[in-house]
Amino acid sequence: MNAKPSEADAQIRQAIDRENPSTVTAFEGFDGKAVFAIAVAFSVFQIWTAAFNPVSSMVVRSVHVGFLLLMTFALFGFRQEAERRSVPWYDWLLGLTAFAIGLYHYVFEVDLIQRAGDPNTADLVVGTVAIALVFEGARRIMGIALPIMCGVFIPYALFGRYLPFGLGHRGYDLDQVIDNLFLSTEGIYGTPTFVSASYIFLFILFGAFLERAGMIKLFNDVSLGLVGHAKGGPAKVAVISSGLMGTINGSGVANVLTTGQFTIPLMMRFGYRPAFAGAVEATASMGGQLMPPVMGAAAFIMAETIGVPYSEVAIAAAIPAILYFGSAFWMVHLEAGKDGLIGLPRDQCPSALKAVVEGWYLLLPLVALVYLLFSGFTPLFAGVIGIAATAALILGMSIVGTVGPVMLRVAFWVVVGLVAAGLWRLGLRTEHLAFALVALLVIPCLFFKGGRVTLALVVGSIADGAKNAVGVGVACALVGVLIGVMTLTGLASSFASTIVDWSGGNLLAALVLTMIACIVLGTGLPTTANYIITASIAAPALLTMGVPLIVSHMFVFYFGIMADLTPPVALAALAASSICKADHMEIGWIATRVAMAGYVVPFMAVYDPALMLQTGDWLAVAYVLLKACLSIGLWGAATIGFFWTPLSLVARVYATVAAFLFVLALPMTDEAAFVLTGLFLIWQHRQRRSTAALRTA
Repeated sequence: MNAKPSEADAQIRQAIDRENPSTVTAFEGFDGKAVFAIAVAFSVFQIWTAAFNPVSSMVVRSVHVGFLLLMTFALFGFRQEAERRSVPWYDWLLGLTAFAIGLYHYVFEVDLIQRAGDPNTADLVVGTVAIALVFEGARRIMGIALPIMCGVFIPYALFGRYLPFGLGHRGYDLDQVIDNLFLSTEGIYGTPTFVSASYIFLFILFGAFLERAGMIKLFNDVSLGLVGHAKGGPAKVAVISSGLMGTINGSGVANVLTTGQFTIPLMMRFGYRPAFAGAVEATASMGGQLMPPVMGAAAFIMAETIGVPYSEVAIAAAIPAILYFGSAFWMVHLEAGKDGLIGLPRDQCPSALKAVVEGWYLLLPLVALVYLLFSGFTPLFAGVIGIAATAALILGMSIVGTVGPVMLRVAFWVVVGLVAAGLWRLGLRTEHLAFALVALLVIPCLFFKGGRVTLALVVGSIADGAKNAVGVGVACALVGVLIGVMTLTGLASSFASTIVDWSGGNLLAALVLTMIACIVLGTGLPTTANYIITASIAAPALLTMGVPLIVSHMFVFYFGIMADLTPPVALAALAASSICKADHMEIGWIATRVAMAGYVVPFMAVYDPALMLQTGDWLAVAYVLLKACLSIGLWGAATIGFFWTPLSLVARVYATVAAFLFVLALPMTDEAAFVLTGLFLIWQHRQRRSTAALRTA
């Protein structure tokens, strides 16, 4: 008899499935081929519309949601299943209905524009069904929490005129609500869906290409070569490898499930207890959403919401991201020192230089992406070029190989360059030229076995990208309901006023309330949905209290990420527990200690925006960076209970006080913190000398 899965097992499965839907399916026959074909068609549609812009933005959003729901009903059953073997007929019916509704704005685009604000009966019926399907699709992927949270806003819009306690508004009829949520760009086709359809999908696809091409192995080999032999090397490998993965994959839970398959067993083999190994991987993987150039999906939504180039968001996140990973690295170093954990033997560590030499071509698309993002090009253009460049390099390397006569390889790429120059002279746009080169490289790959294998890898990457985009995309569409109602009723400004009132005008109190709201909302919600909600509710309150716009949004973005590490849900810890077989609550509590910088740095950035490079004074940046490093160093010592020597409870409290003083921006707190830190270092230095003398005596 099969045992009924526990609630924890179901949560683990849901967390994994959301970030990596390919784990849900084990389809064979028609269902497997159909889902694969739909995924490829979805990706081709997104690339086609991004490169050639053949239809309006509203049509792209509508068809995008149609594809998302079709894949959702194919991949996810009505109930959470351990493994989905086939797609029932009724799920095909729901999926195809959703896709047909996705074509509604394309077929009737002119009519909808002409009767804007005055929907007919067909519009209302189709809109009602579309909204219901979005809710059901989100429930299948994410559980009931987010659909309930967004669903209560619909009756609020309908019956708001009857509500007391300052929550009331004039009320709206059903046709006005459906018009707002389905026929305008304020509901399920709002800004989050626009960003999902244009930027997020392309960068997820870009990451899928690089992962399939072997980027995970390259990052692991480089990390092992750099720090594998150091004290606590396996855990440091996890931090660096996950940080590097964050440059191409903005999904924390997916990072746990990829790099964690290698790093968690490695840490356990060299002495780290299972819960700590899982916590290190969970912490490092969640930090991937903070790491430029490709941050989490919420970062693209942030850029669109506050109206700044994505490069500005990435620049603002750069120092905090480095501090986050530096903190995790420091924590595992202290843990290794405390428990006397050693690294791998040098002869078991690969050469980092050799790994880069062998996989150099995988780094070129990433370099091109960084250049384009920080040279004023749009993320849409950068994503298209990144995908095309990756596909071209993979196909080209398959044709000439990574070994063999150097002159042959040089000649091949010279010919490719000459063809590109000729096409450019014909007047092709850059993105059209990139895909023309990909098409030309496909032809020779058809005529030898290795080339056909590479083509299969490319097509598989295209399908993987579509599957991986489902969770984020559906969450964006559903949260659009909440955003649409808040815009319609003006509720966002009321929430902002409430937060200001509750805090009594005190900035620290408002920050703490916002942090709590982000973490509470994050108990089961994806980071993207968490950010969108809190950015709509809490960020305006911080803005009214003088916090710079980008800093206020980064604050809620950070704590939306930290929610996936914070018990009781801690989705990243759930994913890690499936690998290390430790209790996810224990993993979550350890992760909150390892990720202490994630809780401290946002507060420091609010009090001194120079930490997010919101100033041209580089001395101010250097000063706040020094404070942050010292604070993190002290937090780590207090958390782990070890610095150069083991720390007593009194010493840990002392270090905590000194670290906290660095966070505050009050008169004399910095001076006091520097004095306390200096005394702590002198005392630890003497303790270390005394310990060394006793050992040699």
